[in-house]
Amino acid sequence: MVSTMRTAAQLISKTLQKERKGEKDEFYDYKQTHKDRLIGYRKETKTIVKIAKPSNIPRARTLGYKAKKGIIVVRVRVRKGSGKQTRPNKGRKPKRMGVRKLTRAINTRAMSEQKASKKYPGLEVLNSYWIAEDGKSKYYEVILINPAAPEIKSDKQLKWVAEKGHKGRAERGKT
Repeated sequence: MVSTMRTAAQLISKTLQKERKGEKDEFYDYKQTHKDRLIGYRKETKTIVKIAKPSNIPRARTLGYKAKKGIIVVRVRVRKGSGKQTRPNKGRKPKRMGVRKLTRAINTRAMSEQKASKKYPGLEVLNSYWIAEDGKSKYYEVILINPAAPEIKSDKQLKWVAEKGHKGRAERGKT
């Protein structure tokens, strides 16, 4: 049975890889499916959307996701680019202004995790993974856990999240 589960997970992973590459199969148009999914993501007005189940189940399971109470998955949109930089107001050569080629202090994945933990203050971020990107935004799925839930406290692999020193994991860069 374990070998069957592995092959199913591998097939799902291969399908998602074909979708992202934009390959065309004789029976299935992966490129169009991915395009439609991105259009749906873009049309959502909210930055953080709670979803019923992960879009990439094998990837979520490798990061600790389980389909049980106390675990939720949210899709987070983060804008791309280096962010707004203030132009220095003191006299200097334009070449030395230092406005271009400045990067953000944290990456977009960490930003998505912090946004999710701010939106759901009672939950802790377990992990996250990239799902899509377009010209303006990157989209991540963030796995959140309720440390107070009895299902989590009794789970052998996840009960460590309920312990004392694991609050604010996303803000401390521990995910």
